[in-house]
Amino acid sequence: MIAALLTGFAASPCMRVALRYCAVVLAVILFLLALRRSGERTGRLAERLETRLRTSVTGASQSSGFAHNN
Repeated sequence: MIAALLTGFAASPCMRVALRYCAVVLAVILFLLALRRSGERTGRLAERLETRLRTSVTGASQSSGFAHNN
Protein backbone atom coordinates (compact mmCIF):
# COMPACT_ATOMS: atom_id res chain seq x y z
CA MET A 1 0.00 0.00 0.00
CA ILE A 2 2.82 2.41 0.85
CA ALA A 3 4.59 1.54 -2.40
CA ALA A 4 1.40 2.29 -4.34
CA LEU A 5 1.11 5.68 -2.64
CA LEU A 6 4.74 6.55 -3.33
CA THR A 7 4.42 5.42 -6.93
CA GLY A 8 1.35 7.58 -7.38
CA PHE A 9 3.09 10.49 -5.70
CA ALA A 10 6.14 10.22 -7.97
CA ALA A 11 4.10 9.63 -11.12
CA SER A 12 3.46 13.31 -11.69
CA PRO A 13 6.24 15.09 -13.65
CA CYS A 14 6.11 18.07 -11.28
CA MET A 15 6.51 15.80 -8.29
CA ARG A 16 9.47 14.06 -9.89
CA VAL A 17 11.19 17.40 -10.38
CA ALA A 18 10.41 18.39 -6.80
CA LEU A 19 11.76 15.07 -5.51
CA ARG A 20 14.91 15.51 -7.58
CA TYR A 21 15.52 18.97 -6.10
CA CYS A 22 14.86 17.65 -2.60
CA ALA A 23 17.38 14.87 -3.17
CA VAL A 24 20.00 17.38 -4.36
CA VAL A 25 19.37 19.66 -1.38
CA LEU A 26 19.62 16.72 1.02
CA ALA A 27 22.90 15.61 -0.58
CA VAL A 28 24.37 19.13 -0.28
CA ILE A 29 23.30 19.41 3.37
CA LEU A 30 24.84 16.04 4.21
CA PHE A 31 28.04 17.01 2.39
CA LEU A 32 28.30 20.28 4.32
CA LEU A 33 27.71 18.50 7.63
CA ALA A 34 30.45 16.01 6.78
CA LEU A 35 32.83 18.88 5.94
CA ARG A 36 32.02 20.55 9.24
CA ARG A 37 32.68 17.36 11.17
CA SER A 38 36.00 16.71 9.42
CA GLY A 39 36.99 20.34 9.98
CA GLU A 40 36.30 20.01 13.69
CA ARG A 41 38.36 16.82 13.80
CA THR A 42 41.23 18.51 11.95
CA GLY A 43 41.07 21.48 14.31
CA ARG A 44 41.26 19.23 17.35
CA LEU A 45 44.26 17.38 15.90
CA ALA A 46 46.04 20.66 15.11
CA GLU A 47 45.38 21.93 18.62
CA ARG A 48 46.68 18.68 20.12
CA LEU A 49 49.82 18.88 17.97
CA GLU A 50 50.40 22.51 18.92
CA THR A 51 50.05 21.66 22.62
CA ARG A 52 52.43 18.73 22.28
CA LEU A 53 55.02 20.88 20.47
CA ARG A 54 54.70 23.65 23.04
CA THR A 55 55.13 21.13 25.85
CA SER A 56 58.17 19.52 24.23
CA VAL A 57 59.82 22.90 23.57
CA THR A 58 59.18 23.99 27.17
CA GLY A 59 60.50 20.68 28.47
CA ALA A 60 63.60 20.90 26.29
CA SER A 61 64.38 24.45 27.39
CA GLN A 62 63.94 23.53 31.06
CA SER A 63 66.16 20.46 30.77
CA SER A 64 68.87 22.42 28.91
CA GLY A 65 68.68 25.13 31.57
CA PHE A 66 69.00 22.48 34.24
CA ALA A 67 72.07 21.03 32.55
CA HIS A 68 73.76 24.44 32.38
CA ASN A 69 73.05 25.26 36.02
CA ASN A 70 74.80 22.13 37.32
